Amino acid sequence: MTALTTAPGTAPAAGPYALSHLDALESEAIHIFREVAGEFERPVILFSGGKDSVVMLHLALKAFAPAAIPFSLLHVDTGHNFPEVLAYRDQVVARHHLRLRVARVQDFIDDGRLRERPDGTRNPLQTVPLLDAITTGRHDAVFGGGRRDEEKARAKERVFSLRDEFGAWDPRRQRPELWSLYNGWHAPGEHVRVFPLSNWTELDVWQYIQREGIELPAIYYAHSREVFSRDGMWLAPGDWGGPRGAERLQLVRVRYRTVGDMSCTGAVESEAETVASVIEEIAATRITERGATRADDKLSEAAMEDRKKEGYF
Repeated sequence: MTALTTAPGTAPAAGPYALSHLDALESEAIHIFREVAGEFERPVILFSGGKDSVVMLHLALKAFAPAAIPFSLLHVDTGHNFPEVLAYRDQVVARHHLRLRVARVQDFIDDGRLRERPDGTRNPLQTVPLLDAITTGRHDAVFGGGRRDEEKARAKERVFSLRDEFGAWDPRRQRPELWSLYNGWHAPGEHVRVFPLSNWTELDVWQYIQREGIELPAIYYAHSREVFSRDGMWLAPGDWGGPRGAERLQLVRVRYRTVGDMSCTGAVESEAETVASVIEEIAATRITERGATRADDKLSEAAMEDRKKEGYF
């Protein structure tokens, strides 16, 4: 009988082969990518140029190096995305010779399948183009950069999240994932959303960016930008309908913690110009990036969960 080397309930002593926290997260994510490659026929990676999708793509590149990634990329473009993020997206696609499909919300508005909202935001309008792209592309697995620390609805979701034939999420159909065993079985017409960064935090993401030397759009670092205040958030002006009324543009030193539709993604005042200073800033905050900067999550207590049940990520 082998004697215990550590007392019950205590962590084992670090050894020469022990993984660091970031190494363990990286290993888990790479395992998930390879598992999907083995289980599914037509996976696709959602890639917007935002930090989480950038880290997710970096992990996919490492998972299959030196071979090419066996997945294509998909981006749902609201038409109100930040230009510098779209430019970065296209640079990354060209650099790695990747295949990118862009599903544009504007196309669905033009042909009558969608209608503009009174508040000008198009973030909730992404669901229909997303589901259409999944169906026409016959994708049976879709990678997303969602993390459990972002929002309570995302905290409820598994790494492999089954979606029905309408793309809807049912929390009652969550599958157990004991010992990192992922069940990818699905009926014809259904698909699985896959979240390799589920167990990461915002701080983990930035520490990994620092360790790996990952390039991000400059919008994530402090810069001077004309913004206006609405509902306690600094929003960028645009064709979507801002500023209006008594709202006035101001030149403020800001950065973005998350990027999406300009109409609902707020900036935070910041002087963090480097990855190290961003990490210091995040370590001191007690509000998640979505909680601090995403107006669409503040529509109701269950705003995110309601959108997920309709097919949103």
